[in-house]
Amino acid sequence: MLKAAKDMFTRSGIDRVTISKIAIRANVSVPTVYALYKSKEGILRALMTTALFGPAFQAAHAALSGVTDPIRLITLTAEVARRIYEGESTDLGLMRGLSAFSPALRKIEQEFETLRLEMQEDRIDRLFADAKANPDLSKEEARRILWMYTSRDIYRMLVQEGGWTPDQYQEWLARTLVTNLVAVAPSRQRPRGR
Repeated sequence: MLKAAKDMFTRSGIDRVTISKIAIRANVSVPTVYALYKSKEGILRALMTTALFGPAFQAAHAALSGVTDPIRLITLTAEVARRIYEGESTDLGLMRGLSAFSPALRKIEQEFETLRLEMQEDRIDRLFADAKANPDLSKEEARRILWMYTSRDIYRMLVQEGGWTPDQYQEWLARTLVTNLVAVAPSRQRPRGR
């Protein structure tokens, strides 16, 4: 069913595809589709979950477990973001382009953005708990900065439109996150103006 839905969403756009068309294409009954996914948004949510949080993401996210250094966690966040957007662009790129203005897609994307912000919260909490956060930022400001820099839009602008490799993106993002979120060590502090 998911493969049939993905193929149809990619060819026709999300808003033009109905549950009955998906059922016919998948050779199942309409009640079966509703029983498993509840709605077209449920199907879309399942497709996005698979693309965004697939094996590459799981491996990158697993690397976070057991890491106690909050600066290392911030650095590893760059790899997690890379894996999310590589999976998404590979699996959903054409569908997203064709359905960019779909209300259903925007609703599901907002859910995932909220989830992404929540998943990053612990990393910022640890940075502040260990007194390693940039002292010029509040915890909420730091959360929003981490969320903003790891957004799909930045990946799209740098990799998909800017021609950067995923490696370049990940290296840049890791440096940028540390530069903006982590307190400057006394030996590295910038001289103050006269």
